[in-house]
Amino acid sequence: MSAKLYGLGVGPGDPELITVKALRILQKVKVVAWPAPDDGQSFARSIVAQYMTPDQLEIPIIVPMKIARHPAKSVYDQAAQTIASHLDSGSDVAVLCEGDPFFYGSFMYLYERLEKDYPCEIIPGVSSLMSVSAVLQRPLAARNDVLTIIPAPLPDDEIEARITGSDAIAFIKVGRHFERIRALLEKLKLTGFAAYVERASLDNQRLMPLANMDGTAAPYFSMILVYKGAERWISQLTLEGNA
Repeated sequence: MSAKLYGLGVGPGDPELITVKALRILQKVKVVAWPAPDDGQSFARSIVAQYMTPDQLEIPIIVPMKIARHPAKSVYDQAAQTIASHLDSGSDVAVLCEGDPFFYGSFMYLYERLEKDYPCEIIPGVSSLMSVSAVLQRPLAARNDVLTIIPAPLPDDEIEARITGSDAIAFIKVGRHFERIRALLEKLKLTGFAAYVERASLDNQRLMPLANMDGTAAPYFSMILVYKGAERWISQLTLEGNA
């Protein structure tokens, strides 16, 4: 009987936002894998570093930050083989994923390579979308509002079409696309209905009306929320500078 693979959602950044179940599993497994960029530390691991133990075997999965899928594909192929060897030897493996494993999470690429051969369990986590809404103290949607999540790298015409059919919009993967998204929202006269958040739930988080945001770029962990529905949440956008 094979050991089990866990996809562990560890939340948006605040170590206290990991679920009780995820913490229990993290502290019982002997093998922990985590993704990291090729130019920095693992954010997922940093979230739960205080909960890990020295005797745990760690498997770093270094993913090149490139647009092309091929480098990452080979990385996930190799990581899946390494993880499979530990599962075959009888060791459960927990793969850390910031936010939620199946909400734009890297774990899904390991899951598709391993789920046919090994028992898997997905532990959902608090997503960045929920944490951004919480720190803004602004609901995402209500009643029959249509909420649309838009990856910022999409072309302007596609983004505009999706905005037109939505009451509430969340832009993710903002980063270097910030200035283009802000210009598009200005064109659509939605800047006054938008809020900007970066590094939600961390000590260095920033939140403000989009109109107050200076600069032409944003960090990777940033998001823009837009609301154009019938509720009166826009009246709460009186934030100034840092939270």
